Amino acid sequence: MSASPATVARVAVPVPLPRLFDYLPVPDHPLPPPGSRVLVPFGRRRLVGLVFEHGAPDAQSRGALRAVEAVLDEALIGHDLLELIDWCARYYVFPPGEAVNLLLPGALRRSKGFRPPPPAAWELTEEGRRADLSRAPRQEKVQRCLLEGPLERAELMARSGAASDIIQRMARDGYLGALDRPPPPTPVEGPALNDEQRAALAAVLHHRRRFSAFLLAGVTGSGKTEVYLQAARHILESGRQVLILAPEIGLTPQLVRRIESRLGETAHLYHSGLSEGERLACWRAARSGAARVIVGTRSAVFLPLARPGLIVVDEEHDASFKQGEGARYHARDVAVLRARLADIPVVLGTATPSLESLHNVDQGRYRMLRLARRAGTARQPRWRIVDQRGSRASLAPELVEAMRRHLGEGGQVLLYRNRRGYAPVLMCTECGWQADCERCSAHLTYHQGRGSLQCHHCGSQRPEPRRCPDCESPELVALGAGTERLESQVAGLFPEVPVHRVDRDAMSGKHEFHDLLEQVRKGEPCVLVGTQMLAKGHHLPGVTLAAVLDVDQSLFSADFRSPERLGQAVAQVAGRAGRGDRDGEFMLLTRHPEHPLLESLGRGDYLAYARPLLEERVQAQLPPASALAMLRAEAHQAEPARRFLIEASRLLSGGDVEVIGPLPAILARRGGYWRFQLWIQASGRARLANRLSAQLAALHELPGARRVRWHVDVDPLDL
Repeated sequence: MSASPATVARVAVPVPLPRLFDYLPVPDHPLPPPGSRVLVPFGRRRLVGLVFEHGAPDAQSRGALRAVEAVLDEALIGHDLLELIDWCARYYVFPPGEAVNLLLPGALRRSKGFRPPPPAAWELTEEGRRADLSRAPRQEKVQRCLLEGPLERAELMARSGAASDIIQRMARDGYLGALDRPPPPTPVEGPALNDEQRAALAAVLHHRRRFSAFLLAGVTGSGKTEVYLQAARHILESGRQVLILAPEIGLTPQLVRRIESRLGETAHLYHSGLSEGERLACWRAARSGAARVIVGTRSAVFLPLARPGLIVVDEEHDASFKQGEGARYHARDVAVLRARLADIPVVLGTATPSLESLHNVDQGRYRMLRLARRAGTARQPRWRIVDQRGSRASLAPELVEAMRRHLGEGGQVLLYRNRRGYAPVLMCTECGWQADCERCSAHLTYHQGRGSLQCHHCGSQRPEPRRCPDCESPELVALGAGTERLESQVAGLFPEVPVHRVDRDAMSGKHEFHDLLEQVRKGEPCVLVGTQMLAKGHHLPGVTLAAVLDVDQSLFSADFRSPERLGQAVAQVAGRAGRGDRDGEFMLLTRHPEHPLLESLGRGDYLAYARPLLEERVQAQLPPASALAMLRAEAHQAEPARRFLIEASRLLSGGDVEVIGPLPAILARRGGYWRFQLWIQASGRARLANRLSAQLAALHELPGARRVRWHVDVDPLDL
């Protein structure tokens, strides 16, 4: 074979370097086609990479080229996904090697073999039906669960409480049979659509053979899900696939049951809570077309689809669609581009549209479909703004009285406080000492149940002190109230009513949150106290009173996105009330009732609230009216991070791109690292992306680049 071939394979290798790497083909074999999964030598390691393109080697590398060791899968990734990931790498300014992590599940990112995924479902064999398992109670419970028919593996484990080893033992004994795919459920007819829903459905179906982006903006409880499920049914009838993106794992079980019952199709799941084998099984089923309905979190936007027909982004405003590390893409925006490349419709559903999506409606890029009233007989809740000035209690007397009334009438109550723990501050009343994190610019949160102080930024913990570390005084007081303290206060006020705390501390188990929601939906009076986990689109028809406690911090935040997030959180919590047969009530507690933002929110119309916010952004030339990126750097000492950003600022400044900084991050120190950032802004996204991607290699070559941790965040949500 010639030592200097005319062409090479350019391979994306999972390393943080801003380039593709040239490789010769396997000896005596042709070049692997683009999209092939290959095993290549890289230094002393052997890595799995993806062939992106063919080309001629540059003069410098011509004599040092190494060959691909093995072609693991030819043309595994199609041209459409290669084009999508190429755009993402240039727009979001990440190294090409990140494509391997985005396009391949973990099992395919290694050259070694992997365990096959567990069976998708189990059924009783004839021997299992006849077996007397009374002396093995856990196996008998599995047997009872399967008597009426096969069950998915996860559902069987949840219903029976049996661990996987019990199920495997029963399979070995011949009592259970494995199924590659769970049996499709029997479709259930949904409720009749009202005129607004029918109009929205007709608009989507009118474009079912070509690209169009729809913003399905409906008030909470307006039946947005029914609209896109009806659209999905038509798409499935034409033999094409439907991809539904949900903001987080907590939403998925509720969505899956509803999707399967409406469509009569097994929904294939793809999210980080699954095992590698389960993710691989879904990936393969999506690629082959066997998976007709896929429900996943943000990473599912990169799944290969054999016959794409419709993409739905549920709760499109949710910040969890933005990846926070590695390739910092936004799944909503990637979904829109993917739909454009596939020439199919995409539906973005929410009750509280992001300002980015509203701006795209104004620019003619999206079409808005309005659902202005709740479906069925449910009505919007009554709103009340409660003035807490002069009160030191976390629970205002008006709120306590309303809780007593609603619980007495058989209703359920939801209290939202977006702060975990017992109290955000532990302070000495004698000398003023406060418990601060030694590694972050933040207070430690007091967790009474654990008897500890914890930093919610870096995770460091220490035991609760009995005396002040500075003056030895025992007079330590917990200031403020988190969900743990509210749970205790509510339990003291209503000892006869179950109180459920919903936050990451209380809901740590895999199925705890799902099980609690099932219990609450039975309708018995109870009080739910929780963080934003409670405001994520859950349908809780028994809740008749919802309240948001202490929103005042959001009114004066340094983050320009804070008013938008405040409005979304408040509207989403208010939307949990009155979704059943009984009228709902919502209360907003504040010490600034005259604030213009709260006065606007109090009218109960989120779009009317959001419009002035968007106009302010346009006037101030802030996103989405302009393009913004942050170049962040952090180091154990402040000066190396600042120095690197000064070097980067000189490199990036000029032309139509404005660079401001270095500026300290709002949380200046986190996990022992001092954090600084450059604010990089341009009038257009293409102009900003071109400048950043063109300078990415040069940023890596700056003298200070190796002395700090740094990354580029395009369209940042967190300042």
